[in-house]
Amino acid sequence: MAELHDLTALEQAERIRQGTLSPVDLTEHYLHRIDQLDAELGAFITVTPEIARKQAAEAETAARAALEEGRALPPLHGVPVPVKDLNPVAGVRCTYGSEVFSDHIPDADDHVVTKLRAAGTIMLGKTNTPEFGLPCYTEGRLAPPARTPWDLDRSAGGSSGGAAAAVAGGLAPLAHGSDGGGSIRIPSSVCGLFGIKPSRGRVSGGPLLHDVSGLATSGPIARTVADAAALLDALAGPMPGDPYGAPSLPAGETFLAAARRRPEDRLRVVSLLSPPLPGVEMHPDCRAAGGSAADLLRELGHHVDELELPVDDTVRRAFSAVWDVMALARPVPPGAEGLLLPLTRHLRERGRAVSGHGFADALYAFRMLGQMVADALLAPGTGYDAILTPTLAQPPALVGELRNDDDPEAEFAALAAYTPFTPIYNATGQPAVSLPLHWTDEELPIGVMLGGRYGEETKLISLSAELEEARPWVGRRPAVW
Repeated sequence: MAELHDLTALEQAERIRQGTLSPVDLTEHYLHRIDQLDAELGAFITVTPEIARKQAAEAETAARAALEEGRALPPLHGVPVPVKDLNPVAGVRCTYGSEVFSDHIPDADDHVVTKLRAAGTIMLGKTNTPEFGLPCYTEGRLAPPARTPWDLDRSAGGSSGGAAAAVAGGLAPLAHGSDGGGSIRIPSSVCGLFGIKPSRGRVSGGPLLHDVSGLATSGPIARTVADAAALLDALAGPMPGDPYGAPSLPAGETFLAAARRRPEDRLRVVSLLSPPLPGVEMHPDCRAAGGSAADLLRELGHHVDELELPVDDTVRRAFSAVWDVMALARPVPPGAEGLLLPLTRHLRERGRAVSGHGFADALYAFRMLGQMVADALLAPGTGYDAILTPTLAQPPALVGELRNDDDPEAEFAALAAYTPFTPIYNATGQPAVSLPLHWTDEELPIGVMLGGRYGEETKLISLSAELEEARPWVGRRPAVW
């Protein structure tokens, strides 16, 4: 017999609108699962049962009134959506994954939290993230390591590792994540989920800690394309003070509507299976995942060319300079620097050595990369509609495998080799998605990534929904479910 967490988020919301499912009961179901399973999954840093129960009761009252009055509700009304612990929620501990901020309680909501409240969602708590969201694993001092429920010996990735572990393990139907170098797509890949990194400016990064580099954005992590699209609808839209703004959707258009239709035309896709960074080893399963996705696209009637980009270290060097500077973005109280983890201290030390001219040069390199990709690959009318790559160069890593406290310089180099494809879209600001289209013989998920033109999330979402329909993944169940 199916349990509540077997339902998709949109199925749960539909039952809430019909009056056959109580938001209170749904919330209690997930709080119970968190209590039973989170110690081994490491999904949450802070659980907020009091807030969740209060919001669920309010959502139930509102749903009952809407049913009686024949009023519509937001698509995810009454559905639990945890928030990543890099984003402040008023009155709730926000640690940024760091022991330095273990007692930090903000007095204002981030804009994404404001949006989630307006959508009628329920906050179960704050999901696990590594210190300041810097590495692509989620292992810190404030919670157990975030583990993929497909193999508890392996990492859930990062930096949205807790969010992905929660969704993949059935502790939440979908989750808020954020992505500054792959931090939505990496955990989606290793946890068998669908994740969207939206276009720069699609989701507000304010009002408290705007990312001046333009690398980072919030976005959804979900089990299905439609669920992710619905959450992106809830998160998207300009807010006062935003420094960037993605093109608005046409009147009446939504990301959820895009998930419910298939591409109208035969799309042109370019497949890039070799990493553009020197010295990166591609695992056969990751290369096979990309090749299999290319074959599936062809079976669906799309045109796929296979190309190789020139191997060049320019982007990695520019990304490293900006990443080092952004590691300094969160002010650490005097005398507390020694409490930071070795990688964080190392990156902050490197960041202090980057000159203003060096930082500007790195940002300029990002803009030139975006122009090159737009001109060479994605020019409207003459170029490709999407870029296909593996999401990662290696299968899900063992917990602790990517971390090297004794040599953080070597660790950072290893992280770059693990994630050679994802940071490109943070540098350019383009949207990208990770789809769970491949599994190894050991039943480990391997994601593939599609990147699109700036502002064209709807095309990626429709194409992803077509791939999901052709090769469904939601029926697979991990070891912990």
